[in-house]
Amino acid sequence: MVLQAEEGRLIAPSARVLVATAVPAERDAVARTFPGEVIAVGVGPARAAAGTATALTKAPYDLVVSAGIGGGFAPHAPVGTLVVADEITAADLGAQTPDGFLPVTDLGFGTVTHLPPAALVRQAADATGARTGAVLTVSTVTGTAERADELRRRHPTALAEAMEGFGVAEAAALHGVPVLEVRAVSNPVGPRDRAAWRIGEALQALAEGFGKLAPVLESWKTV
Repeated sequence: MVLQAEEGRLIAPSARVLVATAVPAERDAVARTFPGEVIAVGVGPARAAAGTATALTKAPYDLVVSAGIGGGFAPHAPVGTLVVADEITAADLGAQTPDGFLPVTDLGFGTVTHLPPAALVRQAADATGARTGAVLTVSTVTGTAERADELRRRHPTALAEAMEGFGVAEAAALHGVPVLEVRAVSNPVGPRDRAAWRIGEALQALAEGFGKLAPVLESWKTV
């Protein structure tokens, strides 16, 4: 690492952080308070992986963060709260069988989980007051109580679900870069009720969270 001189002392440069959101509204919320690079990569794990991988080929980064709004598993992650993932898991990557769902790893190939650095998860949670737990990546957003219950049975530590985290994590892993996922809860996971969504509130929580996160992210592994 190259150290820079400042007023007679040596300091480490800030970490270079890439924040990947799904849509421009999330990107703009993060960018209001976070001075680093923030891009909108598209909706879903495939677009997220492709967009993140493309960005990582263009410049070196020390950390990649998947960020945005998402559904929270009640009562553990109420609307308006912030969640930091200690586990990023693809919840529907696998096969349905007569005995239930099998993740792709049980079929003998692939991966379904990426683990962010534990120290970074702790620091991020301490800085923001966020809850920590698994954030599930799904290709189909949950719309029934039965599906929500099934996901919680299979993933007891799950706090939230979204559609991009695993894709971002896959791209980061291929480039050897650590990953983090941060979600602001906009709606409960379960029956699809648009009247219960609080997107504006969640975007505001996301912006406020990244204002508090900025020092943590920019100092990550800079010394």
